[in-house]
Amino acid sequence: MTESPARAAIFSTRIDVRWGDMDAFNHVNNAQYLRYLEEARIQWLSQVGVSITGGSAPVLAASTLNYRKPIQWPSQLRVELFVDRIGNSSMTIGHRLLSSAEPAALHCDGHVVIVWIDTATGRSVSLPEDLRKAVA
Repeated sequence: MTESPARAAIFSTRIDVRWGDMDAFNHVNNAQYLRYLEEARIQWLSQVGVSITGGSAPVLAASTLNYRKPIQWPSQLRVELFVDRIGNSSMTIGHRLLSSAEPAALHCDGHVVIVWIDTATGRSVSLPEDLRKAVA
């Protein structure tokens, strides 16, 4: 699933690259990309009014990242999110990680699958109604 540059994002946020995000090769470590995407997802859920502090919560079931261009420090990134698929208890969220200074500079794209679970049992549950309304 490669994202189209013309596709409209459902959410976008800016994230500053920190010096500690770098690795020995003088670019952002690949594991940090997942943290940037996680931060954007949590901000989006909060913005649409979905609580993750009750008896249910989202968990990451799968992730696909296509690393396109290394990220250097200092820089500011823009993370864009897209809804690719909505299921009963899961959703697939597409993402792009871009440079704020160079909007055409794509650092990463791909998608993640989020499953909503009952935190007491670990079993999947239906997606929250507020979330469904936000992406309708």
